Amino acid sequence: MSLTATRPRLGFLGLGWVGRSRLDAIAASGLAEIGAIADPALPGALGSLDELLEAAPDGIVIATPSALHAEQAIAALERGIAVFCQKPLGRSATETRTVVDAARAADRLLGVDLSYRFVEAFRVARDVVRSGELGEILAGDLVFHNAYGPDKEWFYDPELAGGGCVIDLGVHLIDLAVWTLDLDPVEVRSRLRGHPVEQLATAELDHVRLACSWNLHAGRDAVIEASFYGSNGAVSVRNVNGSFYDFRCERLCGTSTEVLVEPPDNWAGRAAVDWARRLAAGEGFGADADEYVRVAALLDRIYGR
Repeated sequence: MSLTATRPRLGFLGLGWVGRSRLDAIAASGLAEIGAIADPALPGALGSLDELLEAAPDGIVIATPSALHAEQAIAALERGIAVFCQKPLGRSATETRTVVDAARAADRLLGVDLSYRFVEAFRVARDVVRSGELGEILAGDLVFHNAYGPDKEWFYDPELAGGGCVIDLGVHLIDLAVWTLDLDPVEVRSRLRGHPVEQLATAELDHVRLACSWNLHAGRDAVIEASFYGSNGAVSVRNVNGSFYDFRCERLCGTSTEVLVEPPDNWAGRAAVDWARRLAAGEGFGADADEYVRVAALLDRIYGR
């Protein structure tokens, strides 16, 4: 693809619930053409990645099991095709780095669906932190407890998934901490519980605490929170009424609370649309992709590997 503004043709690999929702979001944006679809379980679709690559799209959206992400992304990038991939990009920092290096070598745009960066409540919280108005950030608390667990068996296979709730849910918390605080911890301590993969995990990364779980008795669908406490105040994002989609951002000072963002916010698919916009604008490799390696390295440290 020439690096000039155009309407790119996209291929989609994997059309489960997530893949379909990303396809719908990009289609609704009008930023790209839906060129080809590959999913062996979908009648009328192409049956493999090889067939999809032969269709020569400008970019592909990958929504397949985690163990396949790195290999599939590299195969596309080496053909000069941009990639938007579901998280995790790799099951380890080593795998993730090989993908980022392939994107750099090919000068192709690489995106990962770290979708909470595109939620308005989290964006505003980051802006508050980065403005300096909270003073020195003394502590961060980030939580993602899911009352349910994944419904696919491969999620519970450490070889296929790369881990359990940490790599599935905790990756979002780590990414939010890196994105908001530019987190680069000296000390990482963690406790993982469950077998063969963890279903409950806690971790301390210097002054930031993380907790995530599957199948927690939460009394609601989910508990999702990111709070940052400074010497001059705090900012907190929490999901509303256990929702996976609705978030409120509040500025905290002493015993007072100021609401900064209220739902609704139609953010699902926004990360994929942003990648399509950047691709349509002719962007190649971006140095922001190095943050994917940084997040993966912190995951490795939590897993003790």
